Amino acid sequence: MAYELKYITEFEVGQKGTFTKTITEADVLMFGAVSGDLNPVHFDHEYAKTTMFGKNIAHGGICVGLLSAAGAQFTGQGSIFVKCEYFFAAPVYIGDTVTATMEIADINYEKKNMHFHAYCKNQDGVTVLDGKATVKFIV
Repeated sequence: MAYELKYITEFEVGQKGTFTKTITEADVLMFGAVSGDLNPVHFDHEYAKTTMFGKNIAHGGICVGLLSAAGAQFTGQGSIFVKCEYFFAAPVYIGDTVTATMEIADINYEKKNMHFHAYCKNQDGVTVLDGKATVKFIV
């Protein structure tokens, strides 16, 4: 997928980009394989039943990846993530539909940085991740 070349001067505070995806068991398996995070709460159904979640949960990093997609599609070619801080507020289960949102909170045109309120909500409107991120424009 090619992204449109955009410049920081094309944006203003309050604009937002989103990306929505339904989380599948295949997503969890692939993320575990790529990341090496094989915590049984993600894979072992019997173990997960004994936890506070009651069943398997998706990796938090999957939501971080959805934010990366939302940001990349929104800000386009010529920008990169340089900083992020997230709080995982609620679990994401296989089958949940998650919408990741990157909302511009501040722009520093001189330094070519944009600060975002970054968050993910599930299909019920529950915030599952809340945080902030910084994107740097490299063009």
